[in-house]
Amino acid sequence: MNDSADIRFLLTLRESGSLIAAARKLGLSPSAVTQRLQQLEKKLGAQLVNRSARRLQFTEEGSLLCERGAELVEQFDALFDDLQMRRGGLVGTLKINAPLGFGRRHLAPVIGEFQQQNPDIDVALTLSDRPLTDTPDRFDIVVHIGELRISNLVGHMIAPNARFVCAAPALLKRLGAPQSPDELSRLPCILLRENNEDVSLWQFSKGRMRRSVRVSAHLSCNDGDVIREWACQGRGVILRSEWDVADDIAKGKLVRLLPGWKAPDANVIALTHQRAGLPARTRHFMQYLQSRFRPLPPWRR
Repeated sequence: MNDSADIRFLLTLRESGSLIAAARKLGLSPSAVTQRLQQLEKKLGAQLVNRSARRLQFTEEGSLLCERGAELVEQFDALFDDLQMRRGGLVGTLKINAPLGFGRRHLAPVIGEFQQQNPDIDVALTLSDRPLTDTPDRFDIVVHIGELRISNLVGHMIAPNARFVCAAPALLKRLGAPQSPDELSRLPCILLRENNEDVSLWQFSKGRMRRSVRVSAHLSCNDGDVIREWACQGRGVILRSEWDVADDIAKGKLVRLLPGWKAPDANVIALTHQRAGLPARTRHFMQYLQSRFRPLPPWRR
């Protein structure tokens, strides 16, 4: 294996999940893909993939080659990106994954402007309700909101973001506003299902005091826009990111509850596979993104 083409071929197999899908992506016949894989294994003297009818399963050697090879390919691409920059510009494809609501409202406009300023960069934006489970190694940048569980990805701070408990004025007029987190258990709540979290357990702090409240809900959804609209209609109380409800609070459609109690922050971060050796297009987009959310993000202006 004396160039990056073989590694890129193997990474395409892993990303595609099957020989047929890989053949479609590579523009080859399935038999040609199989033959190339066999030639690669013969050249290395090791089996890299256990074939099956439904899904490819990589051997330890194949997994190691993909893991280490991906790092080498990124470094190789970063080197040539830097050389290209010296000759006059940013080039290549930038693949980004982000949450649905935040991606639509705040990220898509920034990406559109960035691409317009850098026309030789192709940007592929994927919006998902589960960015961290959508094979993050397929993307150059994964935008994440909230606490980051143990991960081998590197986090870059983009913007601060608090979380507020909110309800419509009509609901509060009918049922009264809670005076403590414990009183939330008597109110109808609306839940946002995301990241396989326990979304019905709401946590708060006030100085050294801590409260955890199990709320009940007849309405839930995996789309933040939907639960915010339900809340504005007076259907229940929501615990939602500041970026999503700041406008509705300012317009009086929603009222922030329990201002003396603090829910855990859900800061906006961008995740990359490594801190050093990033392609020039990735570095420049990160800088551009951070500049658009500093010194204050849009929801605090």
